[in-house]
Amino acid sequence: MTVNITAQDEITIRTAAWGTVSLLAAAGIAGSSHKVATDAALALNATTGAVGHVVASAKGAKLKGKSTAALADEVFPALTASVKLLEAQDPAEAENFRSTIAVVIDAAERAHKGAPSPTLAEMARKINEALAA
Repeated sequence: MTVNITAQDEITIRTAAWGTVSLLAAAGIAGSSHKVATDAALALNATTGAVGHVVASAKGAKLKGKSTAALADEVFPALTASVKLLEAQDPAEAENFRSTIAVVIDAAERAHKGAPSPTLAEMARKINEALAA
């Protein structure tokens, strides 16, 4: 099935995906936020399918939040909207997006030695909640 992603849809998807990386980096401060961001971004760059073409660049992502809370206010709705717009066109591509975000979260969590910090685990929970909304 072909997915018709508009320019506005691309911005929403990029905001969701790259914003997830930013939120995880902010939450990964207990370990190394730089390593969390690097591992999460590398995982995002390994994405395939229509979503992979969109998230290959962060260009146009609307990430203007100056705090983690302000960033979350931008990213959580974008995550929910991305799933809905992809689901309406191609459920397989919506699942690709969900899987992509799950891999990004896993990569961020692996950046910590042992279990993720409570802060990182809670951010992952909130991201997953936004995906399922």
